Order: sequence, then C-alpha cells, then structure tokens
Amino acid sequence: MIFCQFSRLSLAIGLSLASSLTFAGAQTFNTARSLAMGGTGVAAAHPASANSANPAMLAADHHDWSDDFGLILPSVNARFADEEETGDQIDAIQDTIDRFQGIDKTSSPQEARDAAGDLRRQLNAFDKDTVRVDAAVGLSVALPSKTLAVGVFANASLRATARGDFDQDDEQYLADLETATAAELLLADLDRDLESRGRLLATAVSEFGISFARAFALANGNRLQLGVSPKYVQLRTFQYTETVSGFEDNDVDRDEYETDKSSFNFDLGAVYSFGETRQWNAGVVVKNMIPMALDSAASRPQLGEQIRTYELDPRVTVGIAHTGEFHTVTADWDLTKTKAFGFEDDTRWVAIGAEFDAFRYAQLRLGARHNLSSNDSSNGIEESTQLTFGIGLSPFGARLDIAGLVSDTDTGAAIELGAAF
Repeated sequence: MIFCQFSRLSLAIGLSLASSLTFAGAQTFNTARSLAMGGTGVAAAHPASANSANPAMLAADHHDWSDDFGLILPSVNARFADEEETGDQIDAIQDTIDRFQGIDKTSSPQEARDAAGDLRRQLNAFDKDTVRVDAAVGLSVALPSKTLAVGVFANASLRATARGDFDQDDEQYLADLETATAAELLLADLDRDLESRGRLLATAVSEFGISFARAFALANGNRLQLGVSPKYVQLRTFQYTETVSGFEDNDVDRDEYETDKSSFNFDLGAVYSFGETRQWNAGVVVKNMIPMALDSAASRPQLGEQIRTYELDPRVTVGIAHTGEFHTVTADWDLTKTKAFGFEDDTRWVAIGAEFDAFRYAQLRLGARHNLSSNDSSNGIEESTQLTFGIGLSPFGARLDIAGLVSDTDTGAAIELGAAF
C-alpha cells in the first residue's frame, strides 16, 4: 500500500547510498569509546581514535600498554530517532487504506465513508512527522610516538531524514469521500488518487587520510603536541520526493537525485600537557580547515523540491581531560555550529565523559552531551540532551568496545574491535 511503499522508499534510499559508498556519512565520526563518553576525545583520545578526534593526541602521553600501536578494525555505530512514533503511524495508515480498499462500497457505503474520514485525520496527524537515521563506520591504524607519530584512517557516516507531506488536495478529496454516494465511492482508488508525498534528504561524507603529530618539550617541564591530518573528502547529497501514488522502487537510485563533490582538506590539532606528572591535557582541534559546499539536486520542483546546500565548514572544538592510572575524566565544547541540511536541528555540543579502568582488562564509561543549538521550532527532530554509556574489554592487547546512547528522541549503539599495545 501507499505508506508501506513510503517506508520501503526510506529503506531503499539508505541501502542504495550504503551500497554506492565504501564509507558514507554527514555527522562527525565517533569511535565506540568516544560515543560512550559523550562524544568527547579532543583531550582524551587513545592513539587509534586520535585520527578522528584530534591528531595531536597521537603524540600525547599514553599508558605504556597502549603507546606503541593502535588499531580499529572496524568501528560501527548507528542512531535512530522517531519522536512522533512515525513507524506506528505508517502502520495505522496502511491498515486504514487496506480497510477502505477492501470494503464493499455498494452494500456498506457508510463504512467506506468512515474509513475515508479516519484516513484524513491520520494523514493530517502524520504531516511533517520525521524519521532520522544515522550510521557510521571507521578504520584506523596508529603508531604513536613523541618524535613523529603517524596514523592512517578512513571513516564516515550517513544521515538520512524522511518525512511525510500531506497534500491539501487530499484533504478536500477525502473530505468529499466522507459524504460521497455509493456510486462515487466505487470510483475511488486511493493507490491512484492520493497526491500526498514522501520526502527524503540524505548527506554523506567519506574521508581517507594520514595523520602526523609531534611532541615538543617546554622549558617549564610541560609538553606541547601538534598534529595535522591531510585527507581526501567526498561529499554527497540525495534528495528524493515522490507522490505516494507514483512511487516506483526502480527509481530510487537514479543519478538525477544525487550530487557529489570531492576535494582535499585537512584537520589541525594541538594539546598542552601540564601538571606534576602531566596528568592534565588541554586540547583544541579544527576539523575541515577548508570550507566545502555542495548543492543538492532538485529534479522535481513541481513536487516542491528546492535546491539545498550542504556546508562542511571548519568546526572548532576545545577539550580538557584529567588522566590517572585507573581513570579519565574529560569535557569537550564545540565553539562553532554545524548547520542542519535535512529536517533536523543545528548542532553545537558541550559534552562530559568519564572512563574507569579495572587493571587494563575492563573499562566502564559514562557520558552526557547537550546541544547548545537545539530549539523547539526546529524543522524536524529536535536534538537536545543525550546520555551515553559503554564498556570495554581489553585482554592481552585485543579490544572490544560497546556503547549506547539514549535521549527523548534518539536511541543509538556502537561496537568496535581493535588492538592496542
């Protein structure tokens, strides 16, 4: 049925993007450890995660059991947000459409009129409700060192938002069916006649790069670490709008709905280590020093599509961390805002996180973050405060990290395999 097709449309677009990109994503990639600690890492990243968090951390002080080699192979995470229970609404709408189509409209015209009224109310309630999906994957190899640390990484994530758009002509059409004669009801075919539409917007960013870092001893006994990550970046946007009656599965992956752009870019990072045993780190990272922008396709202006611009601007984040033999406590703060592309909030996070280590073999992690750019009038799903948690198991240098995320609107999880010694 119509809205069953719309749900398949959302899935098909996500799968088509995933299959066409080795890595894809619009949100900043987080390792499982970082996600469990509120998305932090600017001043607390381990060597393998420093590639994506702050390249300067490659040359920072690390425990002796993790300062020679780091590996992530792979790290995967996903989030799902559906604050209006849109999936349940789609099921209810599909049931109502099936009910209307199956009624004998000659012998039971009032039942058909009631079904048309139910559908009109359901579609009105569904209008502008939004589903958002995030997915990310990353690989990383790190050789930490004070003199010249080197890392290689590939990571990315995908964000897709989909929403229903109830057409006002359908409002009048269904209202007319509520008072239609039996003969007029016989002519109604909701699969053909409805003009309500589904909209899907997606952005994807994939990157592959090399990180370099070096530590400099200062006269006061403290240390400064500097890092740079030159990288190759690919942006993609996808915009698909179709009436529910005209949807065809084979149209979803057509090139006319997608745009892409590639360029070289780089990240810069610095960390200042201080304290009696340099147990404190204060860091800053600037991601994507060269601004990039990509216009979406708008192949169907007759359905209300407009060109949207995805902007990958420099993102500045500062952080501080205190690290001991059995703990790390850290906080990050985005100084710049990440602009929304789809039906979503802008984001600017402030985050805290903690890790408690049990003699190297197991770790408990907790965190929280709050979006300083969240607002109730956002054009889609609001991102406000999120709580995170996770565990790590690291016997004999092998690592398994698992993390979770919850909020009023979001549910997420991450899993990561790796090694450190």
